[in-house]
Amino acid sequence: MSNPLKITDLILRDAHQSLIATRMRTEHMLPIAPKLDSQPYYSFEMWGGATFDSCIRFCGEDPWERLRKLREALPNSRMQMLLRGQNILGYRHYPDDVVERFVDLAAANGIDIFRIFDALNDTRNMRTAIQRVKKRGKHVQAAVSYTTSPVHTLELWRQLSKELAEMGADSICIKDMAGLLEPRDVRPLLRAIRDVVDLPIQLHCHYTSGLASICYAEAIDEGVDIVDTDISSFSTGTAHPPTESIVALVRGTERDTGLDLKVLNDIASYFREVRLEYKEFESPFSGVNPNVLVFQIPGGMISNLAKQLKDQKALDRFDEVVEEVPKVREDMGYPPLVTPTSQIVGSQAVFNVLAGERYKIVTEETKSYLKGMYGKPPGPVNEEIRKAVLGEEEPITCRPADKLEPEFEKLKEEIKDMARSDEDVLTYALFPQAGREFLEKRNSGTLAPVLEKKPEEKMPAATPAAAPSPAAPVGPLQFKVSVGEKRFDVVVEQVGDGVEVQNVQPASAASGNQTASHGPATGAPTAVVEKSEDLSVISAPVLGKVLRIVREPGDAVSKGETVLVLEAMKMENELASPVDGTVVQILVQVGQDVDPGAELATIREQ
Repeated sequence: MSNPLKITDLILRDAHQSLIATRMRTEHMLPIAPKLDSQPYYSFEMWGGATFDSCIRFCGEDPWERLRKLREALPNSRMQMLLRGQNILGYRHYPDDVVERFVDLAAANGIDIFRIFDALNDTRNMRTAIQRVKKRGKHVQAAVSYTTSPVHTLELWRQLSKELAEMGADSICIKDMAGLLEPRDVRPLLRAIRDVVDLPIQLHCHYTSGLASICYAEAIDEGVDIVDTDISSFSTGTAHPPTESIVALVRGTERDTGLDLKVLNDIASYFREVRLEYKEFESPFSGVNPNVLVFQIPGGMISNLAKQLKDQKALDRFDEVVEEVPKVREDMGYPPLVTPTSQIVGSQAVFNVLAGERYKIVTEETKSYLKGMYGKPPGPVNEEIRKAVLGEEEPITCRPADKLEPEFEKLKEEIKDMARSDEDVLTYALFPQAGREFLEKRNSGTLAPVLEKKPEEKMPAATPAAAPSPAAPVGPLQFKVSVGEKRFDVVVEQVGDGVEVQNVQPASAASGNQTASHGPATGAPTAVVEKSEDLSVISAPVLGKVLRIVREPGDAVSKGETVLVLEAMKMENELASPVDGTVVQILVQVGQDVDPGAELATIREQ
C-alpha cells in the first residue's frame, strides 16, 4: 500500500521571510499561481508570521487583500498560515476576543490550515486560538517549537504533543525554526510523539545548519506525513530544503509525492527572476552555518539581524552579540528562539554587549518575560537576575491573557474614522501606529512600497568571536541612559525577526501604565529646550515614532514612571522618568518621527 509523502511549499511566506526580509509583494505571487495550483501540494503557507506586518510597513499592501487575492488565485489548494497563539501576529498577548475575531476573519477570507504555536510551548497560550479554529471548522495544526537544552527532553515533547492532541489538534508540527534538529535525533523524536498521538506529523526544518535535508530523509523513512520545503530558487541558507530535491528523493517509491519536476522547474525559474527584484533585501548569510547549533539563532532572526546591523553600520559587533545570545537564553530558562522570544533574548544580548556589563541595562520585554507576562519559561530562570530586574515584585503564574480585558469594541471605536471593516480594526489592533498610518495612506490613495538603497558595506562572517571584549559602543544610534545617578552613552542595534531593541531602564526601575493620548501631530514642535543642572532629559533610545504622551508639563512624576511611549520598529517602548520630579517640557507631538538621541522631554528633579 502506497504512503505518499505530502509537501507544503513555503515560497509565499517563510521562504522570502528568511531570505529577503519578507519583502515579496503580491504582484510577484499571482502570475505563477496557476502553475502552483496545478500541482498536488498538501498546502501553501502564504500568510501569517511577519507577512502581515511587512505588508503594511514595507510592501504598501493590505494583508487582508493579499489573502483574498491568493484565495481566488489558488482555488484548488489549501492555504495555510502561521499564528502565534495569543500573540496572533503581533508582539504582545491580546485578549481572547481579539484572538477569536482574528481567527473568524482569517477563516472567512480563505485560510484552511492554522499552524498555531507559542514561543515558550506554553499550551495555555494556544488554547483560545485552537478552540476558535475548531469552531470555524478549519484544520488545527498545533506546533511544538523545537529547540535543544537540558530541559528539552523526549519526555517534554511527548507531553506537549499529548496536551495539544487533547486540546483538539488535527495534526502536529515539529517546528525547527533554527535548524537545530540533528539526523540522529529525528527517529527518536517522531517515535516519542507517535507513542502518545495518532495524528499526522509535519516536519518544518530550516536549512541553516546544513542538516535539514538529511533530517528529512530520516523522517521520510520513519514515516513522517508531511514536510515543509521551498521551491529551489528560494531555498537553503536560512530557508528550507529545496522542493525539487525532496520530490526527486522519493520519486518512484511508495512515498512518491506526485509532483511534476518539469512543472516545478518552471516555477523555480519564475521565482529565480523574481528574486532579482529584491537584491537589496538579501540576507548576507547565503550559505549554511553549522555554528547555529551553538548560538541557536533562527534563520529569520539571522537575516533581519544582519540587515539591521548593516543599515546601522555596526556589523563589527555581530559576532559578540551571537556569542552572548545562548548565555542570555540560559539565564531566561532556555526559551526556544522564535518570535517574540528571539527578539527578547536577542535584544538583551545586544545591550549586554554594548553596555560592557551584563544586565546593566534591561529591556522592557526582558522585564515582562521575567514577570511571566509571556507565559511559563521551559526551565528555571536565573533568580539572581530576576530579582535584580523585578525587585520585590512577584511573577505571575496564571495564563497571561487572563489578566486582559476585552478590547475589540474599544479599538473599533478608536479607529472608526478610518476603518472600513472589522479587518481594518484588527490591522490597527495588531500594530496601532503602523496600522493607523497604513489606513490613512490607503484611504488617501497614497500607498506605495518602501524602497531602500542597496547598502555597500561588506558583510562579515557569521561566526562567534573567539574572545569578545566589552568595547565602547560604536555606530550612529547613540543615546543617553540614566542608571541610578549615573548616565551612560549607549548604541542600539536591531535584533531578530525585524524587531528592534526596546525601551531601556535601570534594572530596578518600574514602568507606569498610564495611557493618556494626544491627537495627531500637525508639525514638529518649536519649543526651545530648557537647560539647567537640575534638569534631566528623556531621549529617544532608537529611531521611532511618538505613540502616546502620558504626562503633561507641570505633572509630578516618580522615578520609573512612564512619560512618553515610543513605537520603535514594531514595538511600544515606555520611556520613563529617570528621577523624581516635575515635567517641565514635552518637546514632541504624537505621530512625530524622532531620531536616536532626540530630546523628548525634560524633568526637573525634586
